[in-house]
Amino acid sequence: MRKTWLAPLFAAFTVAGLALATPAAAQTTLKMAYALSANSHYGAGGEAFAQALDANTGGRYKVQQFPNSALGGEREVIEGLQLGTIDLAIVSTGATLNFVPQTGVFDIPFLMRDLAHARQVLDGPIGRDMLKAFSARGLEALAWGEQGFRHLTNSKRAVTTAADAKGLKIRTTENPVHITAFRQIGILPTPMAWPEVATALQQGTIDGQENPLSVITSAKLSQLQKHLSLTGHVYAPAVVMVSPTVYGSLSDADKQAFLEAAKMGAQAMRAFVDNIEKTGVEQLKAEGMEVVTTVDRKSFEDAVAPAYEEYYKRFDKKLIDDIRNTR
Repeated sequence: MRKTWLAPLFAAFTVAGLALATPAAAQTTLKMAYALSANSHYGAGGEAFAQALDANTGGRYKVQQFPNSALGGEREVIEGLQLGTIDLAIVSTGATLNFVPQTGVFDIPFLMRDLAHARQVLDGPIGRDMLKAFSARGLEALAWGEQGFRHLTNSKRAVTTAADAKGLKIRTTENPVHITAFRQIGILPTPMAWPEVATALQQGTIDGQENPLSVITSAKLSQLQKHLSLTGHVYAPAVVMVSPTVYGSLSDADKQAFLEAAKMGAQAMRAFVDNIEKTGVEQLKAEGMEVVTTVDRKSFEDAVAPAYEEYYKRFDKKLIDDIRNTR
């Protein structure tokens, strides 16, 4: 009698167990890393990517977000992608140029006229060809995201002209393109990983930093810096990347799903930037920053102009001209 009622019960548990185990076995969780907070444009891009990938693969792929450099600085994250210890990332070209040097061309100061120009370049043949260049370096780049135009903040004084910026010790990324330009201006560039910046600002090791409004607002730099100058000196792209280990294991259909998810992530980043360009300055003013909106941009362009001879040696002059002339 005992066996009579136990058999159906065991059968029921077996069926239920299979039903529960099957989705879990079929689901893959991927780690996505980025330097900024979940409330930043990177966070918006990461969340949009995760939602699109979940929808496009029927829930077979889930994305776990690791914001705030939880898995390391950008250089370490890219190395993690190469090694397969990190699955996905959103990173800046300030980091990628150490692995794919030609991406540094987008960091040339005063090359992009405005957001519309920059997006047209990145969405067109120039941007598509640059994404393909990553695979030769053991990396896979899926789409160009965005940070916006970089501006200068500091704790010392208002900066309206290039002369006002001379002598300021400014944190930069490990980006020789930026460093060359800042030296021409007379700024003292100080390369530093992003996780170290807040402490360096608090301790006065550096006077300031430069980043887009999307970063300045999401990182709450108004708590650490008094002055903001809307220099718009460099356009800052971002790139959505996947580990070659992951990408190489995908079917053609899943590769397309990852690509579409990356495009959705890129669109979310651009939407975030568009919004913060409209609201960010007033937000930062309300938080106590003194903002110089009428920067003498020509003084900065003139100061940086001699650096172009070096850029022409570092990058293909035709490529630079093609970017500049994109309409």
